[in-house]
Amino acid sequence: MARIAVIGAGMGAMATAARLAVAGHTVTVYERSDTHGGAVGRFAREGFAFDTGPTLLHLPAVYRDLFVKTGRKPLEDLVPLEQVDPAVRHVLPDGTVVSLPGASRGGAATALDAAFGTGAGDRWAAVLNRARDAWDATRRPLLEEPLWPDWQVLARDPYPALRKGGLLRRRPPTLAEVARHELGGPLGSLLEHRVLAYGLDPAASPAAAAVLPYMEQTFGSWYPRGGLRVLADAVHDRCRERRVEFRFGSAVDRVLESDGKASGLLLADGTEVPADAVVAGVDPRVLAGLLPDRALWPEGAKGPGEPRPSRLTVFCALRGPRPAGAAHRTLVHGAGGTGPAQVTVVRPDDPGTRPDPDHEAVTLTAVVPAGSGDPDGRLTATLLAAAEAEVPGLRDRLLWHETRTPADVAAHTGAPGGQVPAPALAGSAGGRLLHPANTTSLPGLYLAGGGAHPGGGLAHAGMTGALVAGLIVEGADFRGSR
Repeated sequence: MARIAVIGAGMGAMATAARLAVAGHTVTVYERSDTHGGAVGRFAREGFAFDTGPTLLHLPAVYRDLFVKTGRKPLEDLVPLEQVDPAVRHVLPDGTVVSLPGASRGGAATALDAAFGTGAGDRWAAVLNRARDAWDATRRPLLEEPLWPDWQVLARDPYPALRKGGLLRRRPPTLAEVARHELGGPLGSLLEHRVLAYGLDPAASPAAAAVLPYMEQTFGSWYPRGGLRVLADAVHDRCRERRVEFRFGSAVDRVLESDGKASGLLLADGTEVPADAVVAGVDPRVLAGLLPDRALWPEGAKGPGEPRPSRLTVFCALRGPRPAGAAHRTLVHGAGGTGPAQVTVVRPDDPGTRPDPDHEAVTLTAVVPAGSGDPDGRLTATLLAAAEAEVPGLRDRLLWHETRTPADVAAHTGAPGGQVPAPALAGSAGGRLLHPANTTSLPGLYLAGGGAHPGGGLAHAGMTGALVAGLIVEGADFRGSR
């Protein structure tokens, strides 16, 4: 069987490695840092522990499939998944608070009617019904199949057109227009929150982006007891069970090419590693730097999109217990101005995150420009002040806090400027919200992870494992995961 060299030990790269090892290939992972998991990290101090990347898992079926296909023990035997309920709490600028239950359309309608008046739940359900149609139309090409050669057709927005004044719209609406015209008022901001979490502008995002809140409400939000790092550890352990070799502290300087094919890697220490195929679990721009003399995305192919923003995260160690009934995740919506559009407050009900029941670990996150910092601490102070809307007296309870800037994200993950990719979305002009295909112009070189099709997010990145492994094992006959 083939020798496969994998660059990086992120979630997409490890998912690929495990599947290829099951297929009988010899797989070695080269990771520049001293650990696995990529963005799915853990920060611990004085008995407190925090997830450094994603804090929830959506679409857990992706990882259930990975564990079914690569070993005997299923995901739930190794990772204690708990459905978060409520899935999310919203705190709006006018003081309105609404909690949306997980995977319950009826419960969501009841909560929205109570918060915004009778009929709000029906309007929300109607929008998500249209989002379901968009999901049904794009689920296969955007999640389960390699990127089509004629990817330009995915620039068409699949969100069903509505009549306005008796006439069909001349163009598909943006997500902001759906929020304004089909929901109205503060209710519309609940639709926009998922794209805001990826740094996307609702006014420039296609209506098809409504599939993101649709997925969240339909498939639920899940938290592994012990944090998302437990999932990363389980995937790493599954790779080791399948005899995948990991070489940490092994930075890659170049992808080698011979006879018009990828033939291995040149490591930073000068070692040449021969391989029959190379899987790059890195940002596409980083991969381009490993092959400076070759155009990996020739004219007509989908190349790397526009740069994406990053995150600023504040880890808060608090004195005092976590109150009963506190939501796992709360979005504090901004009132405009120069502050973040929203601040995410994460309060897991997990003893493993705190030294004892008389303390609480809280994580605050906001989208910020890639490469930015917080040298004077003003942005950190803004997040702490905003979080008081969900955690009253937070600053009085604060034992200490630690801020992680985009520079820290870049150092930890290798992503330029600490960029965090968004999931692929149909309907964007010119395919702006699509990602490069899992194949490149160099035969034998494949792309996995959040920077590749189908894009960012824990589930989407994990799906690249099925796509890349299928392309390597089945070749040109591969038509998508089943």
